[in-house]
Amino acid sequence: MIRLRMTCGACPEQYDAFVDDTETQVGYLRLRHGTFRVDFPECGGEAIYEAAPVGDGQFLDEERDYYLRFAVDAIEKRIKSGVAIRPDAPDVQYKIEDEAWHRRSL
Repeated sequence: MIRLRMTCGACPEQYDAFVDDTETQVGYLRLRHGTFRVDFPECGGEAIYEAAPVGDGQFLDEERDYYLRFAVDAIEKRIKSGVAIRPDAPDVQYKIEDEAWHRRSL
């Protein structure tokens, strides 16, 4: 079962999705400016569902259940695809050079 936690009620209406009673996040759902989008496994991840409800920054009461059901279905299908929720990062080396930081430290 997917558990939804509302993190904002309007402008945008958004939810984090978790697997059962764990804190393993498997989705980020957000309705803003008339676009409802589900990212997997979190905000900025892979977009797995998108729709255009009537509600702008908040669902109309009669459409919330409808779109949340499609969102949960998309999350469940993505989990069943067998692709890791968060794959291991590659074993590489890198360096970040931040010129702005260097100027502040002088």
